[in-house]
Amino acid sequence: MTKSFTTSPRRIALAAATAALVTVTAALPAGAATLRQPAPAATPGVRERIDPAALQRSLGTPADGLFAGAMARVGGRDGRWTGTMGAVSTDPAASFPIGSITKLFTSTVVLQLVAEGRLSLDTPVQQLLPDTLPAHWQPVTVAQLISHTSGLPRAACWDPHAVYTPAGLVKTVTECPAAGEPVTGADIPQVYNGVNYFLLGMVIEKVTHRSYAQEVGRRIVRPLGLRHTYVPGWGETALRAPALAPQLPPTDPWPWAEGGMVSDAPDLEHFLGQLLRGRLLPPAQQALLFELPPHAERGFTRGGVQYAKLPDGTEVYGKSGSYGGHTNGVFATRDLRRSVVYSLVPLTTDDKEIAKRYLAIVDAAF
Repeated sequence: MTKSFTTSPRRIALAAATAALVTVTAALPAGAATLRQPAPAATPGVRERIDPAALQRSLGTPADGLFAGAMARVGGRDGRWTGTMGAVSTDPAASFPIGSITKLFTSTVVLQLVAEGRLSLDTPVQQLLPDTLPAHWQPVTVAQLISHTSGLPRAACWDPHAVYTPAGLVKTVTECPAAGEPVTGADIPQVYNGVNYFLLGMVIEKVTHRSYAQEVGRRIVRPLGLRHTYVPGWGETALRAPALAPQLPPTDPWPWAEGGMVSDAPDLEHFLGQLLRGRLLPPAQQALLFELPPHAERGFTRGGVQYAKLPDGTEVYGKSGSYGGHTNGVFATRDLRRSVVYSLVPLTTDDKEIAKRYLAIVDAAF
């Protein structure tokens, strides 16, 4: 996540570090703006064995003093490994707040609705949610929200001690002079913004006449048998720290469809695997998961998936996220030869140290 408005200053620092495998690793190749459909990473002729010792070293030690704990789960056709360090559960099914990994669930539901003909990628959000965005703003499409090419400003007037509905939180953008005006034009740059996914959550509820939690449950969680994945909260639309996650600060607004879900490593591995295999989307929408929009500097595909090209050329797809003191990620090669889920509990606010740790895990995993 990147400086999402649903954060305290502490969460902003963590979010800025977590969201960008692509920026810290120089993940996108030169000419990324012209890249549309990255080819699947080639499977090596000789399968590489997982190196448990290297993976365990990548988690660090309590003596580092920078992380209270760390967990990683590596899977795929080449083998499986799970390890932990410090004050985290040794149970691989231990749940944690997944932060912006939630966005993958949100975009998947929206793409399913597109496949069902309930809306289209070109439908303006102003048509779906009248009076939500100012009338003088240019139309913002569903496709632009999913791929972070909406040009919408970030929230600037939100109160960390307030309880917001999704519509109320969007107003901290639309009714806040400090937020500024949208970026408009033929080629809007890709700018990561949690506001996009609050609006997508509202679109889901408007189109289906059900809550966001109900749609995620019936479309993804139950069909895939994700036993430890849920949308917590004290109400269907109130944004408040969920009662089921006491480690979350009670004054930090709950990020809902933008970053408010709870899950565990096995569930996240299974969800991403099924998503990349095409088990959740028809072919037309599935193709969007691997297609980059113009000016994709942040490396998010038209389907809302985070794309990174690692220094050795390996291409991975997934999502990172941070919330409630956890910095997490789930990534896999397109052919699912290898996958990784990690969750860190930082003691430091040093973005570079946080990035160094999760990049070491990713490097050891892939």
